[in-house]
Amino acid sequence: MTPNEYCQKKAAQSGSSFYYAFRMLPEARRLAITAFYAFCREVDDIVDQVSDPTVARSKLMYWRREVDALFLGTAQHPVMQALKAHIEPMRLPQSAFHTVIDGMQQDLEKTRYLNIAELSAYCYKAAGVVGEVSARIFGMKVPDNPNTLEYARTLGEALQLTNIIRDVGEDARRGRIYLPQDELARFGVSSSAVLRCEPDEKFVALMAFQYERVIQLHDRALALLPAEDKRTQRAGLAMGAIYRALLEEIRRDGYRVLEHRVALTPIRKLWIVWKTVTFA
Repeated sequence: MTPNEYCQKKAAQSGSSFYYAFRMLPEARRLAITAFYAFCREVDDIVDQVSDPTVARSKLMYWRREVDALFLGTAQHPVMQALKAHIEPMRLPQSAFHTVIDGMQQDLEKTRYLNIAELSAYCYKAAGVVGEVSARIFGMKVPDNPNTLEYARTLGEALQLTNIIRDVGEDARRGRIYLPQDELARFGVSSSAVLRCEPDEKFVALMAFQYERVIQLHDRALALLPAEDKRTQRAGLAMGAIYRALLEEIRRDGYRVLEHRVALTPIRKLWIVWKTVTFA
């Protein structure tokens, strides 16, 4: 199995919305983003699948060494070998890879967030920096365009907050609450009720508040994207459209995220990608 085939298999196995958005890219960019996504999956799987925190930290340290080796040209893992050809031409910064790992390490150490500022800092590590790297891979008319990078960072945060809304119940069953603690208190929702997965009208009001915040972030991201980069950034726009549709499904379902996990069908994701690519 070649490094690119390994990354393709890793991306396809995840069943993520990202996989559907990547399929419309030119080959070189598709290979690059698939390899980068495979890297993100590798480190994220450590947090999700390794129950011993000491072992998880050790595995994350391995990936930090592989990141450094990647930029020295000596990396051994197939994901890093697949990424090697894209680092220079796509101007991918070494610090971004370490920031992604920082976000995963934070998941091992932190299960509560006091306020939205604290949560936003986490979202940058978990998704904002991923958006920035993705924007570089997709391409910009002006290299390192700050407006395009801010668009990608903002969209990444919106996607991560959507994940947080979708996964409230799943995270609660792992003892984690990513909703800001001060907002739980404002709406009269106790952490213990969330951990017990016991929704009520106060919880629904809290989730409606979270929904409005994410919608505003989506709108802000779209407003930031320069017109000259709209075509090259279509994959990111497709991801935003998929996640916005998911958010609307959660709203229509009455925010019953403590009871079950809302998801879009593969055919609907493909339809959204096609519409975005066709009309962007």
